[in-house]
Amino acid sequence: MALMCRLIAGSLLALSLQSAPAAAQYPNKPITVIVPFAAGGPTDVVTRLVGDHMSRTLGQTLVVENVGGAGGTLGMIRAAQAQPDGYTIAVGNMGTQSAAPALYPNLKYDPAKSFAQVGIVNYTPQAIVAKKDTAAKTLKEFIDYLKAHNTKLTYGHAGVGSISHVSGLVFNAKFGLTPNLVPYRGTGPAIRDLVGGVIAAPERLASLPDVPTTGEAGVDFIFSAWNAMVAPKDTPKEIVAKLADALSKALDDPTIQKRYIELGSSAPKSADRGPAGLQKLVESEVARITPVIKAAGVTAESQ
Repeated sequence: MALMCRLIAGSLLALSLQSAPAAAQYPNKPITVIVPFAAGGPTDVVTRLVGDHMSRTLGQTLVVENVGGAGGTLGMIRAAQAQPDGYTIAVGNMGTQSAAPALYPNLKYDPAKSFAQVGIVNYTPQAIVAKKDTAAKTLKEFIDYLKAHNTKLTYGHAGVGSISHVSGLVFNAKFGLTPNLVPYRGTGPAIRDLVGGVIAAPERLASLPDVPTTGEAGVDFIFSAWNAMVAPKDTPKEIVAKLADALSKALDDPTIQKRYIELGSSAPKSADRGPAGLQKLVESEVARITPVIKAAGVTAESQ
């Protein structure tokens, strides 16, 4: 009996050693980071920026893989369906992680439930802009002007589901506006001949210190684009914690902070970082944006 007990104990010990959490050795090979958009875009740029720093912290290369299509949802589907071992993660944005459920009725992932949230990568506040010769000189005057000319105005955006499109829908719904929506191939062509007005953010951007926020202009409207790092659901918490810690270290790096300023971006505050902060953001943004998109009757082509 004693011998049998020792044999059982030995077997259990061996089994325990064999099934020790992979997190103990993580990472021991390169990590693939899916960016669901083309190379060179905003999400791709910040991913490569923080990814390089995270590689040094983790001791393994973060290899960016651009998987575009269907407004970024194809790449996020691939990330959601990947093995939950920490070797395939993704960086989505406000569109893929909050607007997509309302835009794609048959979306194959749930931003709040299909991922292990790692953390917010950056914020990019939106600017409200108008032509130089617009009579309004303040944001309140501009909103009054929009209401007075409502259906005669045109609102240009970078395409259905884009940040400029979704932010416009939210802005219009907030103030009861119904301008003609005109899609462009990108934001650049849409803002040609326009100049900066105000920033829809709680604080002024370091890159635009002379441009007031909407709050300073006396208007209750905040809308910011953002990027977020996620892993597949059921990724071990220890692995998620390592990724979140490496991301936080990158966001604290002075070089990255300087580059963010140049990009018109900002890092989340310490209290908003990590899985909990991102989960809260995703849930609140889905709740805020979904009713607006549904009320507008906007849908995108399914993937």
